[in-house]
Amino acid sequence: MKESSLEELKKDYKKIEQKYKLPSFQELNEDFDIEKVAERETDMLLREIRKTIMDKVIAYLRFIEMLLNPSNAPMFFFALVKSLKQDDKKELEKIYGKICSLEIDAVELDCQYKENKEAEFIKKINKDWKTIKKDVLKIVVILKKNWHQKTKNSEKGYLG
Repeated sequence: MKESSLEELKKDYKKIEQKYKLPSFQELNEDFDIEKVAERETDMLLREIRKTIMDKVIAYLRFIEMLLNPSNAPMFFFALVKSLKQDDKKELEKIYGKICSLEIDAVELDCQYKENKEAEFIKKINKDWKTIKKDVLKIVVILKKNWHQKTKNSEKGYLG
């Protein structure tokens, strides 16, 4: 019976994980959904993993961009932005800067492929992500609380 592509991916990753002392497949998969790489055939596994990781990071970057500069954002973002305090916005700017730095590093890797550099980046982003996701979660908790408060207030507001 043929192995699933996910099982093959895990075996291939295990070899590279040991070679470069990378985080476990499970750890990266929990944070970055790297199992998606199993859908693609590649000779450059670490590059594909890095690209998959960056897909998630870029999604967070775009979300934060919408909060910091909602000029072309959906109306939903305007309500969220109005509820943020100045300290929250400063925190978002710090997170944004960290993520932008990661994106620039990823572009550099796209220009010059080296397996060991890909491995170093994956270790770095995994380490940085632990802090970034905690910081983002703090902001999301604030947004969620403010959103629910706004919803409660608007339900009371207009009686027709």
